[in-house]
Amino acid sequence: MANLFSKSNSSTLVPAQRCHGCDLTVEQAEVLSGYVSSCPRCGTTLQRGKSVNLNGNLAIAVAALLLFIPSHFFPLMTIDLFGVMIPATLPSGTITLMTDGFPLLGLLILLCSSIAPFLVCSSVLTAHWATRYNKFLMFKYSMFLIERFRGWVMLDVFLVGLAISAIKMLDVADIYVGTGLSGLILLQLVTSLLLTRIHIQQYWNNWQAHATQSNDAIDMHCLHCHLSQPHNSHCIRCHTKLIHRKKHSVQKTWACLIAATISLFPANFFAISIFFNHGKRVEDTIFSGVVSLIRDDMSGIAAIIFIASIIVPVTKILGLSYILLCIQFKRSVFHRQRMFIYSAVKWIGKWSVMDLFVISIMMALIDRGQILDFTPGSGAIAFAFVVVLTMLATESLDSRLIWENYEQSEPSR
Repeated sequence: MANLFSKSNSSTLVPAQRCHGCDLTVEQAEVLSGYVSSCPRCGTTLQRGKSVNLNGNLAIAVAALLLFIPSHFFPLMTIDLFGVMIPATLPSGTITLMTDGFPLLGLLILLCSSIAPFLVCSSVLTAHWATRYNKFLMFKYSMFLIERFRGWVMLDVFLVGLAISAIKMLDVADIYVGTGLSGLILLQLVTSLLLTRIHIQQYWNNWQAHATQSNDAIDMHCLHCHLSQPHNSHCIRCHTKLIHRKKHSVQKTWACLIAATISLFPANFFAISIFFNHGKRVEDTIFSGVVSLIRDDMSGIAAIIFIASIIVPVTKILGLSYILLCIQFKRSVFHRQRMFIYSAVKWIGKWSVMDLFVISIMMALIDRGQILDFTPGSGAIAFAFVVVLTMLATESLDSRLIWENYEQSEPSR
């Protein structure tokens, strides 16, 4: 889609809007079908054209919910381990983790692979039902769930982890693809399509569109329904409490980053997995696992795990730390570069979970108590903390703080 924020493209004017990415007041025209309106300063999407049919979103959400049945209850794959056929469904690995003393690790994997996708898809249904029958609270909470959990939908990461697990298992067992895998691939495609079409502001505008009195009066932006409005204690549309900036954003982000940095050391120095093969105990850290894959001529998989499990977490911590230092030292240059780093950190964050997905799948495929046995190490728990804390750090940071002193910087910046 192309950017559209010029009045010359339409004769119908719409109220100005404050960008929720950088807090710039943007005067807009009605967005044409097939176009999006983006902030000219930071590039954040402000509005979408009306070509996206909300009823189409409903149909896609229903299709996704139907696909939950084959993708979650039919085997993704089955292995022949010493003559014993062991099927693995999507939730079986998390159930094994929870029953074998790793409840928090299992819950995190279940959240990213099942709970978050289900909540997003079902919230689309409840939002449409609430709109039809004028149920405000149901509509508001549906929008809240979509906004909060869409970043935790990681079916694509799970599929990559599944492929890596299958390749690693080829040396010890015969693998047969199950019907659940087809359902999971379709679920991933449908869910991805739904996430690209969902725009919270479009739903709220469909519920109730408000026009502000004048551009001069627009000095607050609701982060829940994305309505720009005059200064007030609560939003005039969704009744959420209005805040100028996220409360203690810098302090919360620093706290998460420091805790993630501390957790990074045991995550890399302690064993992330323990593998028993014919009585031989093999403990692997993240790095030693990468080295073992290289020795086994699996350089491609080694590169993927090295990037996702080592490079990505460190990059997130360094990137967010750099942004926070620039905010606190009031740097007045390179705002666009910092906004790009922030957007990149948000995008790459979910790929850190891939190693945890591999552990979950290996737990489901390799029966405990057999000649082959697999269990997470203490490093896996520490790594889970790193993943969660870095994602919470990204969500805690208010990107508008990056642009606080933009007016004092040179125009060319």
